[in-house]
Amino acid sequence: MRIQEAYDLIKGDFAIAEEGLAKNLTSGMHLADKVATYVLKNGGKRIRPLILLLSSRMAGYDGSKHTDMAVVVEYIHTATLLHDDVVDSAEKRRGKPSANVVWDNSTSVLVGDYLLSRAFSVAVTAESLEILKVLAETTALMAEGEVLQLVKMADPGITEDDYLRIITSKTAALFSASCRIPAILAAADRERKNALASYGMNLGVAYQLVDDSLDYVSTDENMGKPTGNDLKEGKLTLPLIKAYRDASEREKAVIRNVLETNGVPVKRDVETVFEIIKEYRGTERTLELAEARIKAAKAALDIFAPTPEKAALEAVADFVLQRNH
Repeated sequence: MRIQEAYDLIKGDFAIAEEGLAKNLTSGMHLADKVATYVLKNGGKRIRPLILLLSSRMAGYDGSKHTDMAVVVEYIHTATLLHDDVVDSAEKRRGKPSANVVWDNSTSVLVGDYLLSRAFSVAVTAESLEILKVLAETTALMAEGEVLQLVKMADPGITEDDYLRIITSKTAALFSASCRIPAILAAADRERKNALASYGMNLGVAYQLVDDSLDYVSTDENMGKPTGNDLKEGKLTLPLIKAYRDASEREKAVIRNVLETNGVPVKRDVETVFEIIKEYRGTERTLELAEARIKAAKAALDIFAPTPEKAALEAVADFVLQRNH
């Protein structure tokens, strides 16, 4: 199955969720709704709502609350994007000016907070304490990941375990919640809840591993942001961590110099870092780990009987590994 077929399989539910994204922006504050709408309309593939809707049907849920929960996870994701762009002083998001550039940092932070509050307001309608607990734990983990990333910024001593903890918290936790929530809605047993959560967690880790690899191999047009942006922001992602560990002392000195230049490194030094990463196969080794995570994600679905929805979730996993933007 191809990724478009996965979307087509739940296109009715997906359309309802899209409508919900707009319908639930009812603050009465024109600026807040305008900023939120601007970011949501530039929303990319909506991977988290997609896997939530597919997981709901695969788990046997036949109600209507899953479309509301798709809104919830997309609101939470969008809120983190607004906050991230402020922290990173980003100028672009998916090829368009980021909200903090169009408006300002204060507006972006406050609208991010607004979207988080809207997410929990919608989540309450499911009338499930278990779902609220999952969402509370997930948003706390995401914040912890952001703080750890900030602590480790420009730190060449960051370990692979540190990095994996960051991306597990920042990115994969919401993927996992997007798959556990449908199992809760369907009143699935613990084994199936854990299986779906494991699928989402492994998928989310792989997603970030691929994203971090693309930052060193993709073109600006594909990424919608400057290639090597993580490096210029002082973020050590796995391709660089692996290369730094094996590099010579001279090469390590070049990398440290780039990390210490506060976002304005010498172009020649940046190009040298790219060459170092290529020499030590930083991106290839990162993608090998992503492939292992995708295999683990698919294996987690073995407990479920073959259905079109299960095939679609496997197609999403393949897409995550193969994407180029």
